Amino acid sequence: MIENPAYIDGRMLINGKLVESTTGNWLESIDPATEQVIGRVPAAGPEDVAIAVDAAQDAQKDWAALSVIERAKILKRYAARLSEEGERLLAVEVRDTGNTIAKLRHDISNAVRGIEYFAGLGTELKGETVPASGEFLHYSEHQPYGVVGRIVPFNHPILFAAKFGAPLMAGNAVVIKPSEQSPLSSALLGEIVAETLPPGVVNIVTGDGLGAGLPLVQHPQVKRISFIGSVPTGMAIQRAAAEVGVKHLSLELGGKNPMIVFDDADPETVASNAIGGMNFGWMGQSCGSMSRILLPDAIYDEVLERIVAKADAIALGDPSLEETGAGPMNNRGQLEKALHYIQAGKDDGARLVSGGVRPDGAEFEKGFWLRPTVFADVTPDMRIFREEIFGPVMSVVRYSGDFDEALALANDVEYGLTASIWTNDLRKANRASREVRAGYVWVNGVSRHFLGTGFGGYKNSGIGREECFEEMLSYTETKTVHVRY
Repeated sequence: MIENPAYIDGRMLINGKLVESTTGNWLESIDPATEQVIGRVPAAGPEDVAIAVDAAQDAQKDWAALSVIERAKILKRYAARLSEEGERLLAVEVRDTGNTIAKLRHDISNAVRGIEYFAGLGTELKGETVPASGEFLHYSEHQPYGVVGRIVPFNHPILFAAKFGAPLMAGNAVVIKPSEQSPLSSALLGEIVAETLPPGVVNIVTGDGLGAGLPLVQHPQVKRISFIGSVPTGMAIQRAAAEVGVKHLSLELGGKNPMIVFDDADPETVASNAIGGMNFGWMGQSCGSMSRILLPDAIYDEVLERIVAKADAIALGDPSLEETGAGPMNNRGQLEKALHYIQAGKDDGARLVSGGVRPDGAEFEKGFWLRPTVFADVTPDMRIFREEIFGPVMSVVRYSGDFDEALALANDVEYGLTASIWTNDLRKANRASREVRAGYVWVNGVSRHFLGTGFGGYKNSGIGREECFEEMLSYTETKTVHVRY
C-alpha cells in the first residue's frame, strides 16, 4: 500500500514556469473512492492557451535547431527523472483516477519506455533521393509542424500526458491539455518537465473542454492535433478544427471490441482472458477492452459459467492496495452512464448474470462503485452490443460456431479498434485476423501493447497510429526539393 498524498494545490506549466490561470478560476479534483476533494488545478481560459502557444512557438525554433542526438539526450534525462518520481506520481494517480495500483505501475513504466523508444529513433527521420531527371537533384526531408496540441483522457492521465517523445524528437514543441476529470498528476508532471526540458518546449494547460480544449484546437498556429477519447468528442474536434483551417489530426477513439472464440479453444483459458481483456482493474474504462465475447454453441455454457465465477471473485476495494482487483469508476458521470446501459441491457432482454449493482459494505457507501457486470444472451439488436459503454459491462454473445457468422457479428458495429481471436487452427486464425475490421488484433492473446507496433483503429475508432515510427513521422511535413546542377 502506498501512503496517501497530501492535498495537491496544482499549477499549469507555461514557458517553464508553474503558474495560475488568468481567469483566477480553479478545478477541484475528487477521489472517486471517497468523493473527497483531494486537490485543485487552474481552470484555463483562451488567453492562457494563447500564451502557452506563443511560448511553444518561440521555444520550438531553438529546439528544432538542436541535432536529434542532443534532443535525445534531453529526453532521456526527462525519462530518468520521470522514473525517479514514479512512486510519487503513482500515489497521486491512484487517488485521482480510482485505477488499481498494480495496473497504474505499468502506465508509468510504459510512459518512460515510450520516451526512451522515440529518443532512439531520431536518426531514422530520413528523406529520400529520387532519380526523377538527369539535370536535377531531387530529394525530400521531414520538417516539424511547429506547435502540436495534445488532448488526453482521464483513464490513463500520466501515461498519455507524459509520453510526448514522438512530437519532440520530430522537432516540435507541445501544448498538452489534460482531462479535467483526473488532472492532478499533470501538475506533478509540470514540475518534472520544468526541471528537465528547455522552457516552452512542453506546456501543460489545465481546464475544461470549452475553456482550454476548444481554443487549443482552433488556435491558428496549432496545425497538428492529437486526441485520445470518445468518438463524439473526436468528431466534435474534427468539426471545430475545420472551422478555422486545414489541420492534421490523429484520433485514437473508442471501441466495442470483439473477442472471437472458436470451438477448439480451451474454455478456462478463454474465460481468464475474457476477464483480463475487459480491464476490470480500470473498471472497463479502457478503449481496448474486450466488451463483446463471441462464444460458439459448443462451449458457450462452460465458458460463461467460468466467466461469471471469475467476475464474482474480483475483489473491490481500496485501489492503493496490491491485492485489490478493481477500484471505483472515475467519476459520477461514468457511473451513471454505466448504470444507464445496465438498465438498457435488462430492458432489451439480455440476461444479467453477474454484478450490475453497487457492492455491499460501509466502505462502498460513498464513491462511484459498481460491481463488474456480465450480461449473457446478448444479441446484435441490443444497445449493449452496439454502443461503447466505457465501463465494467461485458456482453456475452452466442453464435452457432460458423466462421462467417462470427466475423459478421464481430464487424457489425461502428467501431474497429481492437479484436482478439481464439483458436488453435492456424488457417482459421489467419483468415479471421485478415477479415476482422480492427486496427490492432491479438491471436490467442488480449490487452498487451508491443512498442514499435502501430496502435490505432479502423472505422469510427480513429485515424493514425501510435507507439511506432509512423507516429513520429506523423508529426512532420514532407518537403520536396529540386536542385539544378
